[in-house]
Amino acid sequence: MFNWVRTPVLRILRVPHDPDPPAGAPGSVRVFRAGRNFYKLRLLGWSLGQVGALAGIVFSLLLLARFQHDVDAVRAAPRPPIAQTQPTETSKAKSPRVPQPRTPSALQQMAERRPSWLFPLLTFFEFVGIGLYVVQIPLTYALVRLDYELRWYMVTDRSLRIRSGLASVQETTMSFANVQQVVVTQGPLQRLLGIADVRVQSAGGGEPEHGAGAADSLHTGVFYGVDNASQIRDLILERLRQFRAAGLGDPDDAQAEALAVTAPAVPVNANSDVLAAASAVLEEARALRRIISGGG
Repeated sequence: MFNWVRTPVLRILRVPHDPDPPAGAPGSVRVFRAGRNFYKLRLLGWSLGQVGALAGIVFSLLLLARFQHDVDAVRAAPRPPIAQTQPTETSKAKSPRVPQPRTPSALQQMAERRPSWLFPLLTFFEFVGIGLYVVQIPLTYALVRLDYELRWYMVTDRSLRIRSGLASVQETTMSFANVQQVVVTQGPLQRLLGIADVRVQSAGGGEPEHGAGAADSLHTGVFYGVDNASQIRDLILERLRQFRAAGLGDPDDAQAEALAVTAPAVPVNANSDVLAAASAVLEEARALRRIISGGG
């Protein structure tokens, strides 16, 4: 039943195919996925949002119905006439005040001035909102489930790759030559569900953000919601140790070292000759400047 929603969502969002493994030996590829309880946690948040939206719709319908009932009741009720008394000579002497007309309430003014199409239009918009709410339920559920299913965590003997997201796909690839720190973080709710996050910090990274909804640093790769965080951490640390023990490094560093080895050494005498020639040119430039300044 889920496939009839999954296929059009993937087609509309143009989600790319499964990621290719990062650089490394083919036999060393290990693929990890987010834990099942990570999906349940996301589904719980989605369910609370749906219940809150439904409660808002019901409350607005009840409020609209109550308001319409009060306005109709005020409009249907006859307004009492204002008694007009003729002042006598005695009353004029005692109290020259004239009765003031009664000011209608705001509800009475609205009942008298409202157009006949106002409440039918509001009711129409309410039913449109209910229809949109019903339509979005399978779509938003599909987004939650696909966000869980399309999370990829890949580790080889040389690097790792992380891909997540639907509308905005984020793919992070990190070489072990730049990895500096591997940390496991686990909040109270994650501890209750038996899941955790594995954060891999590379050179140049700042203080990591916390929470699956936070924007990741360009120098941080996060394995969100995995139920085997210790296994992933130990695997990365072991392969990082083997990578460094083998003498492998960043290809740019290796190229720089190769250039340093193959570059011809400059003789000491050549450096002295160059320095002497530079000093002579400097003295001539200073003398020429003094001549020009004196002539001006």
